[in-house]
Amino acid sequence: MTGPGTQPMNIGEASRASGVSPKMIRHYESLGLIPPAARSDAGYRRYTANDVHLLAFIARARDLGFSIAEIAQLVGLWQDRSRPSAKVKALALEQVERLERKVRELLEMKATLQKLAASCHGDDRPECPILDSLASGEDPSSGRRAGEADEPDAALSANRAGTARRGAGSRSSTRR
Repeated sequence: MTGPGTQPMNIGEASRASGVSPKMIRHYESLGLIPPAARSDAGYRRYTANDVHLLAFIARARDLGFSIAEIAQLVGLWQDRSRPSAKVKALALEQVERLERKVRELLEMKATLQKLAASCHGDDRPECPILDSLASGEDPSSGRRAGEADEPDAALSANRAGTARRGAGSRSSTRR
């Protein structure tokens, strides 16, 4: 296998060197996150050490939860040697806020599931408070239906928790 910095690599070699699947490399190229790869005489993509470095940068940003649009901004800032670091810091702090919100939502979901599990006998009886709660939409901690609230902040929290529930499984498609 050719290594970074020696000769151009094919997509499989670039994938192994960067930790990004060939499918995602092609996807990032189609989105413009990486420049179009040079092609061999036979039409195969050829990647340089710089391409692999950029792919690894993108992979690390994805691992930190940045969106494709944010990664495009980060790549632009990374490649602009005259950039103010304040812009990079602002993007990072925005991501920290999103992660903190997600952690709160996950903890709320965990607490709800723990209460539901504690209310279930888990035996041969057909009655199941867990299924009853899912079917009714009632929050076992408050007795209210999902989305109901006494105050605006509580309504906002219920909406965010609902968004987290609906979006919880959707990220798996980005990890192929």
